[in-house]
Amino acid sequence: MSSTHITTHPDTGANGAQPSFAAALGIRYPIVQGPMNGGSPIELVTAVSNAGGLGSFAATLLSPTAIIEVVKKIRTLTTWPFNVNLFILETSQPDDAEIAAAQALLQPFRTSLGLGPASKPQKFSENFKEQLAALLEAAPPVISFTFGILDAATVAQFQAKGCKVIGTATTVAEAKAWEQAGADFVCLQGAEAGGHRATFLGDIEQSCVGLMTLIPQVAAAVKLPIIAAGGIMDGRGIAAALLLGAQAAQLGTAFLACPESGIAPAWREQLASARDDSTRLTRSFSGRYARGIVNPYMEQMRPHESAFPAYPIQNALSAEIRQSAAKMQRPEFMSLWAGQGVAMTRPMPAAQLVATLAAELQTPHAINY
Repeated sequence: MSSTHITTHPDTGANGAQPSFAAALGIRYPIVQGPMNGGSPIELVTAVSNAGGLGSFAATLLSPTAIIEVVKKIRTLTTWPFNVNLFILETSQPDDAEIAAAQALLQPFRTSLGLGPASKPQKFSENFKEQLAALLEAAPPVISFTFGILDAATVAQFQAKGCKVIGTATTVAEAKAWEQAGADFVCLQGAEAGGHRATFLGDIEQSCVGLMTLIPQVAAAVKLPIIAAGGIMDGRGIAAALLLGAQAAQLGTAFLACPESGIAPAWREQLASARDDSTRLTRSFSGRYARGIVNPYMEQMRPHESAFPAYPIQNALSAEIRQSAAKMQRPEFMSLWAGQGVAMTRPMPAAQLVATLAAELQTPHAINY
């Protein structure tokens, strides 16, 4: 399957039973830019959508009012479909002793950055129910969810507003759950993916299934169109995902190297020098397993990972360290999220990357690194 197929046969997918992903959304290419907190600002989202892919904005860290304003802003910069992503979170009930223990482990890093003793955060995350209500009011063309699952009634509410719903899954069971909830698409996150693991059923470590084994198993188990995510960096990877049963590919790390991503220069430098074995999973930054480039913070915290409070509590506790390190260009203390394909990043403007990926999808055998 190639981008030529999609543009010349827009009415059916690979099995002839439903529109292809691109045709269903009215976009040119089966290419999704992954939503990345801190790495997918409005400029990147709109550049990708205007170039023929699906740009995605990560809204988890925004207040409900800010979510509405962001959607309005994006609509002024593109007339093409775009996606807004939220983490599905329950209200946190932090334990004071657990917080104190975590802060004690974090204090040496604060000292290295010239930060004083930490105080308890006033809040650990935005209120998810209020964010959800704001997203429903804003009604972007596409919405995606990570870390959990919505009930069928809520999915139907979004669809009634004209939103296409994407649920993120890391196993066959999670894909089935999203199908039962009525989602329009399922995004499969392979173990290779950068950033946070999306697992919401079962053990996160056991659910680290490689993408190329996950796609055909899910394709055989559900009828939902599949978006494949994890380690895909070029048209060859997209072609492989489509061959195995996906209808689109989601790329995150590949787009981090674009100038529009707006990431800190130190993060960008780490992407450029990374190797195939430069990343691993850690929960020391946020309290939830996430894949990033190994640095001294990850190594020093490795023995303590199981002691940290769960996301979003640890994420809030380490926030000032990560933010200060980024401002000071201290990559040793930053959360350098990246997938296993990081060594294949190609710095170029987002529109050029979309065009390059689309061209490579037509002739995947011709790619050379």
